[in-house]
Amino acid sequence: MTARPFHRSQAEMLPERAAPVTTAGPVGWLRANLFSSWSNTAFTLIALYLLWLIVPAIADWAFFNADTAGDDRFACKSSGACWAWVDQRIGQFLYGFYTADQTWRVDLAVILLIPALAPLLFEGVPFARQLRWFSLAYPVVATFLLVGGIGLEGIPTDKFGGFMLNLTVGLAGIVLSLPIGILLALGRRSRLPIIRILCVGFIEIVRGVPLITLLFVSNIILPIFLPPDVTVDSLIRVIVMVTAFASAYMAEVIRGGLQAIPRGQYEAAQALGLRYWPMMFLVVLPQALKISIPGIVNTFIGLFKDTTLVIIIGLFDILGIGNAMVSNPDWLGLATEAYVFIAFFFFIACFSMSRYSIHLEKRLDTERRD
Repeated sequence: MTARPFHRSQAEMLPERAAPVTTAGPVGWLRANLFSSWSNTAFTLIALYLLWLIVPAIADWAFFNADTAGDDRFACKSSGACWAWVDQRIGQFLYGFYTADQTWRVDLAVILLIPALAPLLFEGVPFARQLRWFSLAYPVVATFLLVGGIGLEGIPTDKFGGFMLNLTVGLAGIVLSLPIGILLALGRRSRLPIIRILCVGFIEIVRGVPLITLLFVSNIILPIFLPPDVTVDSLIRVIVMVTAFASAYMAEVIRGGLQAIPRGQYEAAQALGLRYWPMMFLVVLPQALKISIPGIVNTFIGLFKDTTLVIIIGLFDILGIGNAMVSNPDWLGLATEAYVFIAFFFFIACFSMSRYSIHLEKRLDTERRD
């Protein structure tokens, strides 16, 4: 019996065809996201019309009709923004009152922050293991660079100001509040009454008090209770209070993540013979932190924006520098330009944290199919 010859079907012989233009590529994206229905089409057209009215006017004011040179506000003659102050005051906005010939130390600390954060935030970073050791040492390195010491000119912290002060307080609060918040969340769920009561008391008291009150306490009331020969740096006091405030909120965010973990995860870890701390750090906390990412990043963003409150206790962050500048007769009336400039810096920092949060959620999403 002879075998019948193998014939490929007509469908197998035809080459693959590209997807229709209306369902793939930019046109497909526009159709799916902006013009998928009559209502979406209407909202899209209304939004485009509003952008057509707003964006050209903002661009004309901020760029095309703006003045960028001059010694004072009287040098700005156009109807647009007056950016003449930027080249003269940019140093104060960035470094505050830090010694001008030593600002390279601030720049170097910011540059070193990149390799310190990279192995902690991203995967596939070259020499990640070695860089993690540098990440642990970075706070000491940064403090040495900014404050000075052996071989470097000492800079008192009352010279810190501008956006540098916001970064210092914000980063210190972010780095410290997460581990403290985790411990507080675990303590609140502890079976030991004394630990649970202390953690609940701390969280509820701190969350029930505005941050501005805590800053006043650190700056005015706390020194009263210290011995006469003991002084605590004002910047340290601010960092402690900001960290305590953020830690209380962080604890509640993480507690919500812990409560979302099924009881079976605890029982499975115990069945493997894991004790409390290995069970928490190897099984429970990784899942709880993944669930809590949006809330954690939201707390970080709120903390970073709250650093502007240091102005009320006499520290001149970037907002304080802006307020001082617009009170100067040479630049009186330029509040809009100053606050837009300040808002730009905060937007870049907060938007970056938000986008990284989205990236991290996608990376840790075990249900996503590529």
